[in-house]
Amino acid sequence: MESTTTSSGTMINRSLEWFGDLGSFSWKVICAAITRPFELREILRQIDEIGSKSLPLVALAGAAIGTVFALESRSSLVHFGAKAMLPAAVVYSIIHEMGPIITGLVVSGRVGAGIGAELGSMKVTEQIDAIEASAVNPYKLLAFTRILACIVVLPLLTLVTDFCGVCAGWITETLADPISIHRFLDKGFSGVNFSDFLAPTFRTSAFGLIIGLVACFQGMRTRGGTEGVGRSATSSVVLSSLFVILADVILVKVILIFFP
Repeated sequence: MESTTTSSGTMINRSLEWFGDLGSFSWKVICAAITRPFELREILRQIDEIGSKSLPLVALAGAAIGTVFALESRSSLVHFGAKAMLPAAVVYSIIHEMGPIITGLVVSGRVGAGIGAELGSMKVTEQIDAIEASAVNPYKLLAFTRILACIVVLPLLTLVTDFCGVCAGWITETLADPISIHRFLDKGFSGVNFSDFLAPTFRTSAFGLIIGLVACFQGMRTRGGTEGVGRSATSSVVLSSLFVILADVILVKVILIFFP
């Protein structure tokens, strides 16, 4: 019993210490972000690196969820005599929830691991120390640029996921019961307002902040050589995915309050 209590206390202390270090890291990144130079070229490079190389993956994920959701929904809606609601169900579910959360989780897996491993490798090989010795702020050059790129790119990737999901849903429905793309979109978007589209898409900026911040933090605190790099990459994916899911729960409630 005593050992269980001790281990629980140790876990709580480590968790509190981790959040404290994360807060200190976030403050350093904020302070670095508001000082010159702004590293515009590096920001654009990271946007291209994170965005373009994640594009095929999120497009495939979007097409997959559109296909699966159309297949699963069709049988249920036909059973209840509501087959005509299929386009609206596919469009509404993808735009509101499936597109944003799938994009966040897919990017957290690819980008989180990449950033964690890259910065972890730079840390254990003392490249970050060399950058700092050259009078360059590593929190600006390495952390802020990647975090900002994640914030900018996630909503754009979400649009790609939504588009591929809706198109795959239409193709799946057409193979079972032919319907024109114009009619499918007309019925699908008939009950969707601009606010229904805007808030879920831009909440992924919060996912980008979480992914970039956690991955950079884990990478820049790497210890223990190559094994430490592997641990940083793994922890970046696990923690960023966990926090994306928790943030999604909170943001969905907030969106329902302000955009009922």
